[in-house]
Amino acid sequence: MTNGPTLFCDGILDGSVTFGVARLTLAQTGADGKPIAAGQLIVPLVQLPGLVNGLAGLLKQVETRMREQQAQQPAAEAPAGAAAPASAFRFG
Repeated sequence: MTNGPTLFCDGILDGSVTFGVARLTLAQTGADGKPIAAGQLIVPLVQLPGLVNGLAGLLKQVETRMREQQAQQPAAEAPAGAAAPASAFRFG
């Protein structure tokens, strides 16, 4: 774990590149359902592809794990229309 600040975001509100630095304004969905700024992620532009590729790799792993979990659950366990239970994974 990190000792730095922790931010929750569920989207990106804005993004820009200035002087070789990418600035992403992270968003949270507010109580009214509209996005509000939650913080800013600042990344050197030369590091942005590595960051994006890392996130894409994490997404692929999550999708794979979710498919594996769904395949292990018999269809008879969940009634039609029931929401899937929340899952937690750790990747490293």
